Amino acid sequence: MKKPMLFLFVAALLSTAALAQHSAQETQEDVKRHRAMAVAHEGAAKCLEAGKGEKVCMQELAVACKGLALGKYCGMRHAH
Repeated sequence: MKKPMLFLFVAALLSTAALAQHSAQETQEDVKRHRAMAVAHEGAAKCLEAGKGEKVCMQELAVACKGLALGKYCGMRHAH
């Protein structure tokens, strides 16, 4: 690996490691947020199972996730 590339690689690893460290309080906040997102997604799954339709269920998911996660799918990427 050339020196400039090696430097960029090491810098990226160090910055990633720095971002990964959270305080105990931040970790607990992340845990709560993940659990709340899981509840919202479970609600969307039950809505779809009930046959309410994707449009209705995604609107309900958006409401449940408001202020909680990013994007219109509550932080979840969709393949379709």
